[in-house]
Amino acid sequence: MTEPDLWTKVAKNVLKASRGIVNHPLTETVIELMKTLINEEQANFLLIFDKPVMNIDQIKEKTDLSDEDLEKMFKSLIDSMVIKVQRSRKSNIPLYYLMPLFPGIFEQTLLKGESGEKEIKISKLSEKIFEEMVPGVQKKYDRTVKFYKSLPSIDRVIPVEEEIDVPNDQVLPFEDVERLIENIDVIALAYCFCRHKKFLLNDPCKLNAPRENCFYLGKFGEFLIEHGFAKKISKEEARKILKESEDSGLVHKTFHHRGDPNLEEIQICNCCKCCCGFFDLYYSGVLPIQSLTSYLSKVDKETCIGCGTCVERCPTEAIDLIDEIAEVNEDKCIGCGLCAHFCPEKAIKLKRTGPRDVFIPMVKLNE
Repeated sequence: MTEPDLWTKVAKNVLKASRGIVNHPLTETVIELMKTLINEEQANFLLIFDKPVMNIDQIKEKTDLSDEDLEKMFKSLIDSMVIKVQRSRKSNIPLYYLMPLFPGIFEQTLLKGESGEKEIKISKLSEKIFEEMVPGVQKKYDRTVKFYKSLPSIDRVIPVEEEIDVPNDQVLPFEDVERLIENIDVIALAYCFCRHKKFLLNDPCKLNAPRENCFYLGKFGEFLIEHGFAKKISKEEARKILKESEDSGLVHKTFHHRGDPNLEEIQICNCCKCCCGFFDLYYSGVLPIQSLTSYLSKVDKETCIGCGTCVERCPTEAIDLIDEIAEVNEDKCIGCGLCAHFCPEKAIKLKRTGPRDVFIPMVKLNE
């Protein structure tokens, strides 16, 4: 196979694995990213992945590599974070996943927090790929909004616990970051791709938030620890980092197995408006905010002094000052609790609504 055809086909396979999450066009930038991550031998091997997930028998049917060479190939591709391996929950057979671009390859190539030329190049290419998505999405804005609206929520927002205005026995485990941590056996700590990428691009976090505060849980956490992408931490260390994240003004978000909020959590992100890839894509006009939450901010108008702290802190810009009193746009409130956490007058509380999907269409540009 000629080289241009090889890299085009590999890029197409990776983009196919991304479908339904974030839809990227095939561009020279995507091809350049693949050339940065892997070599030609690895690229030829990846042509085996005509679907995003394969077991070892399916892979062996398509390759002449010996078991030893196959293991070396898997290790090299895992080190590049182009594939991951996890055992099937039903059969315990190893399953090999071709990683999507985002969420996937983009963030996991930077989990170690390394700052070499390769990492800087990956950061620049990922930024350019995001930019290349804008025209296509904006051109088909209504159709794209309709498509994403048909999909389930991408993540679940967990509020700042101390600001919840309900009895503890009404708070479900998945709504409480403390209980979530308590029920997890393995917690892996890695660098936040989003803030590290911005750091490498000389555009550091406006909140000066820590970069090493992304948690990976359970089997996926074990996988990342085993391959040197993350380090194991205790529950007490995790609680301390979560508290530091709250005080920095970050939003707790959980991501779930297979992207299904009804399944177990595999990741806890601590997100800021200025760096987070999802917030960045929303404000760039590429991706809607799709979050599952169980809370809503409520303002005590008698106590509010109209200082505007909540307006500045809200990551979705869901709060405005109307006649010098804070007013919450309930359709845009993701119930993160940052407004309540930072309100100097304690004029905002979180009220439990029960699970609700928040869908905020991406920003429409040039209007």
